Amino acid sequence: MSARPLSPRSRTRSSGAVLGLLLVVGGSSCSPLTYKQAATPPPHAFISYRAPAAGDTRLKLGVKDLIDMKGEVTSAGSEYYYKHGKPATQDADCLRLIRKRKDVVIVGKTNLSEFAVGVSGSNDYFGTPVNPVDKTRVPGGSSSGSASAVGLGLADVALGTDTAGSIRVPAACCGVAGLKTTFGDISIKGIYPISPSYLDTVGPIARDVNGLVTGMGLLQEGFASKYAKAKSTKPTAAVVRIGRLRIPGTDPAIDRAIDARLAARGFQVVPLDKDFLKQWQKAQENGGLVAAAASWYNNQKIENEQGVENRARKAFFVGDIIFSRRYKDETKRKAAIAERDQFVALLNQKFTEVDAIVLPVISKPPLKLNWFFTGIFEAKFMKIQCTMAVSYAGVPALAVPVPMTGSSFPVTSMQIVGPAHSEAALLNIGRLVE
Repeated sequence: MSARPLSPRSRTRSSGAVLGLLLVVGGSSCSPLTYKQAATPPPHAFISYRAPAAGDTRLKLGVKDLIDMKGEVTSAGSEYYYKHGKPATQDADCLRLIRKRKDVVIVGKTNLSEFAVGVSGSNDYFGTPVNPVDKTRVPGGSSSGSASAVGLGLADVALGTDTAGSIRVPAACCGVAGLKTTFGDISIKGIYPISPSYLDTVGPIARDVNGLVTGMGLLQEGFASKYAKAKSTKPTAAVVRIGRLRIPGTDPAIDRAIDARLAARGFQVVPLDKDFLKQWQKAQENGGLVAAAASWYNNQKIENEQGVENRARKAFFVGDIIFSRRYKDETKRKAAIAERDQFVALLNQKFTEVDAIVLPVISKPPLKLNWFFTGIFEAKFMKIQCTMAVSYAGVPALAVPVPMTGSSFPVTSMQIVGPAHSEAALLNIGRLVE
């Protein structure tokens, strides 16, 4: 990686589809979808990167390029904003504590799905970040660069944002840990909006739970004390009650890996019934509708600008069909928002019976890279993510990697969901899982 900020490269067409495909398989930064040269060099984890000096022992922090940093353009993963946007005049609020730390160095702005609307984590302009577990698979999105940077050791901690799973999914794909925080707990002022009124959050990605504790300390004053209290309150797995939620269609190897880890650590496991599952699935559907609508409403003004890539255009086109032309679906969106309180009440009741709910982050291993039929591909990936109900409820969730056998992918991710403001307790459960 260059020690200087990266700049867009010229993007030239290759001589044909076969050459483009061979280049990708061989590790080049060309995309056969468009036969264009990626604007950043492999591994495409950063949009801008400044290597720390030799011997610098400070914590290396990556910041998703959806988050304003004073003096830098916030690209939102888009060529359009990268080339036409103005440098931010001030930092996003979530960087306030970080700027006071002398033991932290920001090493760069991390890559992401354009406008944070892609589940796979692909980016056709800057290049798709490398999956550190298996480079033939997608890194997961939208915080793909943050998870890739951590997994590759280019950052100790990276900040991501999570609207519908955008921290948890890439953490699961890249074999690292990620924390979606409680909606509203950490300011999102100065962060490019997806669904700021209902879903948007910011949180850390790190290699393990200790790294997430460090990351939360960068975002929330006094978090170390909260975590210490949580550890003393629930010091062993034997005193933690886990509500186990099974998602139909999950790869059996994923369920086996999660169950084996819970049993090996000695948690009290309480199976959750089909009635709860039905309500969870309804929340998944409602949350997806709210997220899709918000993304379209926030981006319709730029969807036809030159520099907006095909993948994002397709997402906006779907929103245009649904929300600008079908009154019935807009009515459904409003109904979904109205039903949220009922689901939150159900969760709160369940959290009087268990300390946390456990399910997979994704129900299948990460998909193989696919540079063609991108709309179908993104939709297929979206179907395997089990994260939307959590976002809809506004509660926190932790993604912790666990080893997996009997699968083509060596690791899966346990999603641990808790009540609002329970990040410290969740991280303590994650410590016990590890």
